[in-house]
Amino acid sequence: MTDASSDQACGRLSAAWEVLRQIPDPEVPAVSLCELGIVRDLQETAGGLEVVLTPTYSGCPATELIQDNVREALARFGEITITMQRSPAWTTDWITEEGRAKLKAYGIAPPGPAHPGAEQPIRLVHRASLTKLACPRCGSEQTERLSAFGSTACKALYRCLSCREPFEHFKPI
Repeated sequence: MTDASSDQACGRLSAAWEVLRQIPDPEVPAVSLCELGIVRDLQETAGGLEVVLTPTYSGCPATELIQDNVREALARFGEITITMQRSPAWTTDWITEEGRAKLKAYGIAPPGPAHPGAEQPIRLVHRASLTKLACPRCGSEQTERLSAFGSTACKALYRCLSCREPFEHFKPI
């Protein structure tokens, strides 16, 4: 590959990454697929691009829609191949700091570390009881869990005892 064609390929991948950074998650449109850590890799192929995605969980009902949205957004780059990589499994640790800030601004308490310094993951029920969960609206730590499940299985429903507003918490997994 010549330097000119190498530069062109690099520019093409940069442009494709920029497009990927703009694709919102269908369930939480305040954050992009890249900010959630769903987009794992992007490579050039002979006829287009290969995108590697890791779903947030294997039964995620938005997986097909995510694939369709990626194909549609990248269509101008040629043939789009999507590879689903399920191992290693997605973890909330892959959410970027910008993604966490956007979740909070959207009214969803972002997850803490899924595996905070432990060789073995702490069970979810223990982890939830060990940390104070701050309200994403007013910042108060006077909160209570109303339900282990929110609008999706990956979120729990909480209420702030200070401002009385309900909010969801993205569970660390």
